[in-house]
Amino acid sequence: METKLKLYNSRSGAVEVFEPKGDPVTMYVCGITPYDTTHLGHIFTYASADVLIRFLRYQGFRVKYVQNLTDIDDPILREAKKQNEDWKELGNRWTIRFIEDMRLLNVKAPDIFPRATDVISGIIAITKKLLKNGCAYQAEGNVYFEIRKWKDFGKMSGIPREQMLSVANQRGNHPDDPNKRDPLDFPLWQAQQAGEPAWESPWGPGRPGWHIECSTMSSQFLGDTIDIHGGGSDLIFPHHEGEIAQSECATGRHPFVRYWFHTAMVHYRGKKISKSLGNLIMVRDVLKNCSPDGLRLYLANHKYRDKWEYNEAELADAERMLEKWKKALFVTGGPRTAAALEAENQRTAFLEALANDLNTPLAVRELDKLAERVLSANERRENLKNAQRILAEMTVLLGLHLDSPEAENDVLAGWDDHLRKFQKQ
Repeated sequence: METKLKLYNSRSGAVEVFEPKGDPVTMYVCGITPYDTTHLGHIFTYASADVLIRFLRYQGFRVKYVQNLTDIDDPILREAKKQNEDWKELGNRWTIRFIEDMRLLNVKAPDIFPRATDVISGIIAITKKLLKNGCAYQAEGNVYFEIRKWKDFGKMSGIPREQMLSVANQRGNHPDDPNKRDPLDFPLWQAQQAGEPAWESPWGPGRPGWHIECSTMSSQFLGDTIDIHGGGSDLIFPHHEGEIAQSECATGRHPFVRYWFHTAMVHYRGKKISKSLGNLIMVRDVLKNCSPDGLRLYLANHKYRDKWEYNEAELADAERMLEKWKKALFVTGGPRTAAALEAENQRTAFLEALANDLNTPLAVRELDKLAERVLSANERRENLKNAQRILAEMTVLLGLHLDSPEAENDVLAGWDDHLRKFQKQ
């Protein structure tokens, strides 16, 4: 086993040694609401999670990975109405586009890729538990989680109570709902409104709330307590706070998640990239000016929990660095009988960087040093085979495929399995 992985845990606010609860490591990452995808903020989250999964597997862990689709929620219904398109057809179309982008960027597919609408019965079952346990209440065909019944609500985000409402309102909360006891109470089940899709429930026809979808999918496929839960840092409140409260109230188990893994927001021209601001930078537009490997390397040059600003000059620098690495990988060097270039120290430094809270920028610098040493040793006609093997092996951990024009076979096969489900509909 290599140096033990240390990860920043958003709930404790500290970097902790990663110790899984069992085998396999269980990991859940909040997926897209399928429209206006894939933008740079999306890919930063999923590429960061991809590097983490690759590193865990490199260390010998088995990983069971779930990434969901929020295929029914207020935003997708609004978008479907705006586009005059069936909500399910809209979601399938954008999901296929997302999968194509993930394949192109060599991001490994989740083992399970469920839609919220796949688990309606599970959502109803957990909602019943929350009512029974006294953490929820009914009103006019709706069911709400009552936040005052959960004393730790807001503990992870650290947002003062007086500021919670303004943040939640920016992220889908409806404070003026007359059926709520508290403006911050959130829906577990929403009564059907005119023109909306609905499912039968003990409270009448309706659809699930946002937070309960992820609690249900994570518990159904990974169990009541999972090792790692990831997503963008904008999901910490209220989405992940809501998940914690309802999951732990429903199961009586603490914690719901052992390590919270949050990626920072990507900015452009001083503002966070977001659909609401209309400043999205789409992956496909970025790839008009760089290769998929170049974009992955550019992303790796930013630590997953440090916010950063999109910069085309830095993207071009990453592409030039990539070309240097490719050159180093394919120069012939000297004969096998020549002195061999030592590369184990660089390998060790690279792995230690990843183990230290997934410090990909430092890991990139170590690989760049190795590439430069290979090119220098090539001029001296040294034996480069082992150094080139190490360079290739380590770049794979960053999601690159320097020695192949296409993504890895298991990446393509994994996404193809999921793609078929959406192409049939």
